[in-house]
Amino acid sequence: MSYNDLCAAVSESGGLGILAGGSMGIDELREQIRLVKAKTKKPFGVNIPIVIPDSEALLRAAIEEGADVISTSAGNPKKLVHLVKNAGRKIIHVSPSVTLAVKAAESGVDAVVAEGIEAGGHDGFEEITTMVLVRQVVKKLNIPVIAAGGIADARGFVAALSLGAQGVQMGTRFAATHEAQGHSDFKNAILNAHVTGTVITGRAIGPTRCVKNKLTEQIHHAEKSGVSNKELLQFIGSGRTRRAAVEGDIEEGTVACGQIAGLIRTLKSANEIITEIIEGAKAVVNELSKMSIK
Repeated sequence: MSYNDLCAAVSESGGLGILAGGSMGIDELREQIRLVKAKTKKPFGVNIPIVIPDSEALLRAAIEEGADVISTSAGNPKKLVHLVKNAGRKIIHVSPSVTLAVKAAESGVDAVVAEGIEAGGHDGFEEITTMVLVRQVVKKLNIPVIAAGGIADARGFVAALSLGAQGVQMGTRFAATHEAQGHSDFKNAILNAHVTGTVITGRAIGPTRCVKNKLTEQIHHAEKSGVSNKELLQFIGSGRTRRAAVEGDIEEGTVACGQIAGLIRTLKSANEIITEIIEGAKAVVNELSKMSIK
């Protein structure tokens, strides 16, 4: 989970750290932002899911406390863009489809994150892969596109750039870091997951990718039984995420995790990850240039 330690560490290392504002109350968000600012002078952002009831209040608090960037998701950012722009900040919107990416751009956001179905956590109903989605979004938009879903190393970074993206967003890789605020069992569940170790649940109410466990089996059984969406929600919710990430119950809780977990086997620091990606990308580009000469 992205709280002040991870957010500050990512920004200090040359990335853009993002606080998970949707999992916080307003007072907690204010405190987390102040802690980030005490640890880094570099730019950082706050993610706010538009669908949650207090999204606008959280956004205003983030701006008041000095967040440089607002990242929105799960909804139409149109009603919030003017608040961010009037405050002189940047706004990025996460979109799981070409259609939604275009709408976000038309609303005035500064950049769009094109997030494929490989990503952990909440995904799009259209279930488009990152490689397919990013290229199409880039062709449609005249603003920067950031690739997300299935990226955790230098080769994934270079692949995203080759598709026309101007950056990448990583969740699962940073969830398995020393700085991430998460139970050790939660982090180990990511380290132990393989490429076939995640599954999509809740397709009727909001596709969510997580590690296969007892809970996902219960959800799939309920879905096959034809239960109502209201009944299905008994298995899904923020409480389940907290149960896994904070309490360490990786069987009855939701372990949000992307398919890229198959490449993640070691707990590292945020600085190690970013350094390895930057240096590794240089090596990959050099390797590719030699191949093209041949």
